[in-house]
Amino acid sequence: MEILVCIKQVPGTTEVEVDEKTGVLKRDGIDSKMNPYDLYALETALKLKEQIGAKVTVISMGPPQAKEIINEAYMMGADDGALFSDRKFAGADVLATAYTLSQGIRKMGNPDLIICGKMTTDGDTAQVGPEIAEFLQIPHVANVQEIIELKDNSIVVEKDMPETVEVADIKYPCLITVEKDIFQPRLPSFKLKLKTKDKEVPIYSLKDFNDKNEKNYGLDGSPTQVKRIFPPQANTDHEMWKGNSEKLTDKLFDKLEELKFI
Repeated sequence: MEILVCIKQVPGTTEVEVDEKTGVLKRDGIDSKMNPYDLYALETALKLKEQIGAKVTVISMGPPQAKEIINEAYMMGADDGALFSDRKFAGADVLATAYTLSQGIRKMGNPDLIICGKMTTDGDTAQVGPEIAEFLQIPHVANVQEIIELKDNSIVVEKDMPETVEVADIKYPCLITVEKDIFQPRLPSFKLKLKTKDKEVPIYSLKDFNDKNEKNYGLDGSPTQVKRIFPPQANTDHEMWKGNSEKLTDKLFDKLEELKFI
């Protein structure tokens, strides 16, 4: 079985500047990490690899420094990886991002199973995974919280719906997005770090894709534009109260009433 996992490099801090002209985050020169939700997707793939001997490939879209998370995935047990990087991909919304990744997946060869994290911490849309599947014209299921069974031609999963928990049997090739805590992500292995320290991370650009129309990528390919984006304001205001439990209970009640929480 060929399993492909989509991962993303996200800011490792909330202190991120915003380009006022384009409305996108300035990612250069800031601490970054693998998107936490993607760790659950990668762990799911690695568990399946251990269970049935699958091959796990990771892909990402981003600037050249995003190779760091591909290397991290190697240290966790991924077999191969690739980065899709081109200035023409910059500023993409969820639709253009999903289209770029779908083109990259076609370049890599169509896998049996694609696994994505539920969402990213720098976007929170939870749309890219399903949109990739739509572009690839394959079935997909979101919010998967358990892998029930792997069959020869399909995978049986449990998905968390707003009011119910449902079971779905999806034929390969297919895509799933997984909830956090589906598995506990493992730590990178020092032995694998040594083993993969010289392992190559191929980088593909627009010229490597079948669709080379620049208008389908980046800002040009994004039907939605950010009107305004800004970092959250930090609120460090606090009060210290002293007194016995009865006095503090009354004070807390009065404060909650003042703030209109009750």
